[in-house]
Amino acid sequence: MQSVVLARRPKGNPVESDFAIEVKPLPEVETGYFLTRNDFISLDAGFRNWMNEDSGDEVLPAMALNEPVMGLVLAEVIESKHVEYSPGDKLMARFAWQTHSLSDGTDFIARLPNELEFNPSAYMGVLGDTGMSAYFGMTDICKPTAADCVLISGAGGAVGSIAGQIAKLSGARVVGIVGSAAKADWICSALGYDAAVQRSGEAPLADTIREACPNGVDVFFDNVGGYTLEAAISNMNHRGRMALCGAISGYGVTPHGPSNLFDLITKELSVQGFMTHFRHDRYEEARDQLSHWLREGIIQSPEHRLDGIETVGRAFAELFAGENFGKTIVAV
Repeated sequence: MQSVVLARRPKGNPVESDFAIEVKPLPEVETGYFLTRNDFISLDAGFRNWMNEDSGDEVLPAMALNEPVMGLVLAEVIESKHVEYSPGDKLMARFAWQTHSLSDGTDFIARLPNELEFNPSAYMGVLGDTGMSAYFGMTDICKPTAADCVLISGAGGAVGSIAGQIAKLSGARVVGIVGSAAKADWICSALGYDAAVQRSGEAPLADTIREACPNGVDVFFDNVGGYTLEAAISNMNHRGRMALCGAISGYGVTPHGPSNLFDLITKELSVQGFMTHFRHDRYEEARDQLSHWLREGIIQSPEHRLDGIETVGRAFAELFAGENFGKTIVAV
């Protein structure tokens, strides 16, 4: 069994050498446990938050040095002495970055159909936590209409690439913030965004957003935080809605807090952070709707795929360099 362990705590953005591969024999399966083969590993930037020594919370404890890194996997049960799980069962679970996992069933687990309708990797993307984040954030909090201008940060990443497609279904004008010209072209040509704003442009981001959204922003779906959030707030319309899904600009570094928080008051903005972890009971609802859209070709599930567990550390580091187009997964 191969595991990706936390070799050292990242300083700022993670690099490949923060992780190492450990090899151990497969564990014995005792009564009350089951063993899985992990076929795909989901790479999610938010897990960087639990790599710091003092980072534990009600979702996850702080990750320990030289122990397997926690994440999301698509797994199949291969041996079981647990009454609720049988060989062949397919799961999306919060296990470690490993080729195999031993569980007593108390981990965060979502069951999947044993006969998968879509490419298995889709269950790590649009039908996994990534899609759940885009779905719940956009439909529960943002609630765009055809009269709205919707702005999405991290628009070419895993969640943003799906959130933008969902927003377009409302008839809204959808504008994405990205980090490169290549991503700007991609989100417009492949995903249907109406316009793109480059974070790295010469003009201040707030001014660039204003050019792309001349009538202001009604809805903001944020995956970045920091200066990007500040620039968005300055362009929000009165009583606009903001869904805070992620803050990758501040993971592992001292974050830049927006200096214009008083605008939240004067503009009467609605701001809500959210985590899919607390909506586990609605996964079936979300997956049914996302499956329908995927089946009908209404949305797509873009992915950045690597092969082999030895690529996991590099793939995770690439997230923070903005090198992924869509969801990053590793086929184990």
